[in-house]
Amino acid sequence: MIKKEKILLYSLLVLASSVCMAEENGDKNDNAKSVAEIKAEIEATKAQQKKLADKLAALKAKLPQDTALHTHTELGYVATKGNTDTETFSLDTKWKKEWKKNVVKWMFDAQYGKNDGIKTKNKYFTELEYDYKFTKKFFFSYLVGYKDDEFSAYDYQFYTGPGAKYKAIKNKEHELSLEGSVLYSHDKMQPIPPATKAESNDYGSLQAKGVYTWQITKEVKFEETASYRVEVKETDNYFVYSDTEISSKISDIFSAGIGYKVDYVNLPGDKKHTDRTLLATLIMDY
Repeated sequence: MIKKEKILLYSLLVLASSVCMAEENGDKNDNAKSVAEIKAEIEATKAQQKKLADKLAALKAKLPQDTALHTHTELGYVATKGNTDTETFSLDTKWKKEWKKNVVKWMFDAQYGKNDGIKTKNKYFTELEYDYKFTKKFFFSYLVGYKDDEFSAYDYQFYTGPGAKYKAIKNKEHELSLEGSVLYSHDKMQPIPPATKAESNDYGSLQAKGVYTWQITKEVKFEETASYRVEVKETDNYFVYSDTEISSKISDIFSAGIGYKVDYVNLPGDKKHTDRTLLATLIMDY
């Protein structure tokens, strides 16, 4: 009787142990299954997020990249009183509007000066340019320019025509743009005494232009614009323009700058070929 009870007790213990082991193995399988399911859900979520990010990037690419009007204006003024009485004023402004594949840029540069009440400088120069983006680096361009300088041999100069532009360098620190144009030019000369009637000249010309920008630091920037325009038939008739500037940020809108401009005209006569201007300016970007 005792042996039967021991056998029965032993059987119950074995059965209970088997049940516990089965439950433990089931819990482990359930846990393993839960981890696998969680990993699968995470991967599915990541894939969905990537699809949404790709769709958002595609939508942004279709939208206009920049619809704001950007302006850059430089003001300079110097006056002296006493043994000499001089006054010099300069204005240089650039406007830019961009939408989709279109870019419109306008610039106006004016200088005026007096020395002891006698006018010594009175000139202004303006250009309007339209660009159409074929790619991120290659543009079609069309240029219209006008220059009036009272103290040069020209009463005024006008030129217009198509061209092409190439963004050779564009990164966070450096940007270089190269441009070539085929232009129709019209120059009206100032009359040379004893003649009283001004002569004019209509001709085809070629222009090469480069614009370089170097963001030296977050606050300091260097800019250089240089152009060369020459008559196709009479290559002695050519013009060189250079505008060099370094500026430093004062605030989000205002900067202080120093600029040096060189305007060279290869013409005969008693007029000076080169007009140089050194300016300290207050700059506004908005």
